[in-house]
Amino acid sequence: MSVEDLIAEQKRKGLRVALAVSVLFVISVASGALVPFLGPLFAAQFLLSSSQPMPLGKTLGMVVVILAVGVFMMVLTSWFGDRPATFLLLLGLIYFSCFVAQTAGKGGAAVFLVLVVAVIVPLLGILNKELAASTLSILVGGVLGGAVMMWLAYVVIPEPPSIAETAPQPTTAAPDYLRALANAVILLSTVAICLTSDNLTSAAVIPITVASLLGQLDVAASGKAAFGIVIVNLFGGIVASIAYGVLTIRPSLFWMFVIVLVASLLLGGRAAARSADAKVHAGALTTFLILFGLGVSPLPGSAAESFSTRILFVAIAIGYALLTTALLWQQLRQVSGGLKSSNREE
Repeated sequence: MSVEDLIAEQKRKGLRVALAVSVLFVISVASGALVPFLGPLFAAQFLLSSSQPMPLGKTLGMVVVILAVGVFMMVLTSWFGDRPATFLLLLGLIYFSCFVAQTAGKGGAAVFLVLVVAVIVPLLGILNKELAASTLSILVGGVLGGAVMMWLAYVVIPEPPSIAETAPQPTTAAPDYLRALANAVILLSTVAICLTSDNLTSAAVIPITVASLLGQLDVAASGKAAFGIVIVNLFGGIVASIAYGVLTIRPSLFWMFVIVLVASLLLGGRAAARSADAKVHAGALTTFLILFGLGVSPLPGSAAESFSTRILFVAIAIGYALLTTALLWQQLRQVSGGLKSSNREE
């Protein structure tokens, strides 16, 4: 594929993401959705995972998987929410399974979406009993809205059939169980800390940011690359802060659509590229959607906090993820290297 074709593909993909996210975001807010960023987040992940629309069977399969995970997490929270040790152990096993699939390059966007569901459902179920009963409807609306908007985006901005022949196939590798274990411990510790807090906003922002970062960080990444990840993710928070400030001056659904469209073009356009840093910009788009969505959400107490506080939450999540991955991954590499050396000696 020529450079011109790659640029044209990126533009089409970025436009689809921006259009789907902005339209669904406004619809979610207008309909009074409690978690208005969930549907747009699903739509963005569906669209960024491929340059072709998902086959109907695969789309329905992903929808069923996400809803099944949501129902399972609701039952798990109901049964074991009052037994912290058992509950955290079960959450850790779920996170570990997701990270094993992620390190093997399997599952695509579904793995991150399952992680999001496995984080949001316990938090809503434990921190806000009033919202616990609405969890299933929140998930159903989010995942179905994201799937429908994905298909509509391809109807409005179709992809040439020739692109399907040159689309890169997903690469798989042997699962890295030690890295998956470290990632599960990091995410689980974050969720455990947030479950002891009454602040639903920080509980939503910090764990999902950590989950997103763990998917972006590379065990072999340089310090410069890690610094770039920090800057881009913080940039997503800053864009959300500016967007919310503009919205307070022009509080209308039209201006909300324009604001989200511009921000999604800025971040989603980079995330649509076939480049190594595309995943990082997708993480920044995730940060933007969560922070901006919480700002306009009717969740109790979510709009009362300043955006500077929320960006601080993002900074804390980024710092925590970087520090813990640096410590745990290095220790696990040393353990793995020691085991390999002893096996060779035997």
